[in-house]
Formats: sequence, C-alpha cells, structure tokens
Amino acid sequence: MAGSCCRSGARARGGDILTILSVAYPFAPVSLDSAGGAEQILALLDRGLNAAGHHSIVIAAEGSRVMGELIAIPADNAESDSTYRRWQSTICEVLRGRRVDVVHFHGLDFFHYLPAAGPPALVTLHLPPSFYPETIFNLPRAHTWLNCVSASQASACPPSALMTPVIENGVPLDLLKAPNAPAEDYVLALGRICPEKGFHLAIDAAEKAGVPLYLAGKLFPYPEHEQYWHQVLQPRLSPPHRFLGPVGIAEKVRLMASARCVLIPSLVAETSSLVAMESLACGTPVVAFPSGALAEVIEEGRTGFLVRDADEMARAIAGVDRLDAAVCRSAASERFSAERMVREYSQLYVSFLASS
Repeated sequence: MAGSCCRSGARARGGDILTILSVAYPFAPVSLDSAGGAEQILALLDRGLNAAGHHSIVIAAEGSRVMGELIAIPADNAESDSTYRRWQSTICEVLRGRRVDVVHFHGLDFFHYLPAAGPPALVTLHLPPSFYPETIFNLPRAHTWLNCVSASQASACPPSALMTPVIENGVPLDLLKAPNAPAEDYVLALGRICPEKGFHLAIDAAEKAGVPLYLAGKLFPYPEHEQYWHQVLQPRLSPPHRFLGPVGIAEKVRLMASARCVLIPSLVAETSSLVAMESLACGTPVVAFPSGALAEVIEEGRTGFLVRDADEMARAIAGVDRLDAAVCRSAASERFSAERMVREYSQLYVSFLASS
C-alpha cells in the first residue's frame, strides 16, 4: 500500500455535498458501453452522484467517458509495478489537492495502490472472492471496508469485520425503455467471448429449439478466449445464427426488446448479472443456469426460467411466450434501478463519515 497522502480537515456530514473519488481497474476504460460490469457500474455510480449534486472524480484509463471529473491515465495493458506506481501517484495527488470524503475502489488489483492512510475507503468486490488474495479480508488500513454485489457472492467470502451489507447492482432504467414490439424469432446471448460464459451451450439450446441465436460480445486478446472463439464458436455461428460483435447500449436495447428471450448459460458462479437485469428492464425474459447470483435475479416462472443444461434450456425457450413483458419490466423497476443502487452507496458513504 502507498503511504499517507491526504489533506486533513472537516468532513462532509449527512445532507452535505459529498466528494467521492472513484478508482477504476487500470486496464479497462469506464463507460456505460464498456464490456466489463465493474466499469459499467462505476459509470452509473458517477452518473448518479452527479445527478444528486455530489462531486464525482474518477481515475480511469484513457478512453473512459464519465459525467464527473475524469482523470485519465494511459494504460499499458500490462500488470506492472510502473502501472501501479502511476495509479498510486495519481491517487495521492488528488488526495493532497482536494478534500475527498470517500475513495471508492473498483479494481481487482486495488491493494497495489490503496493508500496506507487517508479518507475512508470502500472496495466493491465485483468478481468472485477467489479471484482476490485472502489477505484483503483482513486489511490493516483504518476506515476501510469491502462490499459485495449479491448475497451468493457474500456467502462465498471468508468471515471479515470489513464487510458491509450487500448492495446489488443496478441498471439505467431510463436508457432501457423499449417499445412494446412483438418479439422476433431469435434468442439472444451477450457477454465476453470466453469459455466460462458457455455460449456453445446457448448454440446447442437454440438449435434444439429450432430458433436462431444472435450472439453479441467482445473478444479480448487472451489465448484461451481466442482459441474458444476460433475452434468452438465461430465454426457454428453460420446462418441462421449471427455474431454481432460488441454492441453499445442503444443497440443492446433494440436487440433485447426484440428477442424471444435472453440466454445465460454461465458455467461459473456469477457475482451479478447486468445482462439479466437489462433484459428484464426491456421486458424480455431470461433463461439461465442457476449460477451464483443468477438464481437471485431471475424469478422462476415469472421473469424467466432456471435450467440445468442445454436440453432444459431448449424446452424453456418454447415456454417463454407465456411470460408477461410487463411483469419483467416491473420486476426490474422495483429491484434493479441504478437510482436505488446510487442511493444505497450514498447512504453507506455517509455512514463511513459518521464513524471516522
């Protein structure tokens, strides 16, 4: 951890304007159109804090797009001491020059650039607990807390006095409003192109159900991911199936609103599922494996179906027509709004200030 690098002085209290410094993962640009869930959530949090009149400062990779103050740092796409020193130096520069109330970390590697002392710090764990070194659950830094984004993720964490209550992710309902258009004859899958997302099983299910699969997502230049794409997926994505590549939020809404359903055959325990939440906000049911938080997001027989394999997924595709789009949208509005998420984080920030 870096040394102390903050100004001293009175902190904001409940009802005051907060200044929040959000620190992103160094190697992925932040925006609402980002491929990564952590980057999308940070962008939504920045958007919501600004809308509420707070000051949002974001340290993120070049190419990021935020509504608050962006401090963009070139990323060399390699985890290295020089990258982490640059991140540490930038954080310390902000803390020395500004009175920051809370520093909110979103990166998997946050412990490399977490200041040893300073204002209260919150770390949102966006990935499975096993992805982090176990030492993060006993950080010696004062006024430092961790939070999870789902109950299933929290249950997988070791006991820790640093854990705060779960704050579920949210999605921008105002940007996910879709017309009441009849569903077209395709099913949709979205996400990073990698083996653990199980998209080959989505193809299996679509073929068994006799419907085309449209796959949208980004292929990152990792050998295992590229091998999966070239050897497993690409040979099978010939018409009537389609690969759409990465899509922005506007195109995502159009695709989701017109699909019969969205398929999520994830083979790993998902800590959250923005795709499922976005789909429900568009009025489109979800058929998924009950992997991690997916079992929390989807209400069986009401907003979608939880299945065990490609055969059950195929049968579920045939049954989605009896699910009500209005019920899906209502569930998303009640449970998964970005406004609710921002409000809960804001309340958590204020509680840190009261106890520090």
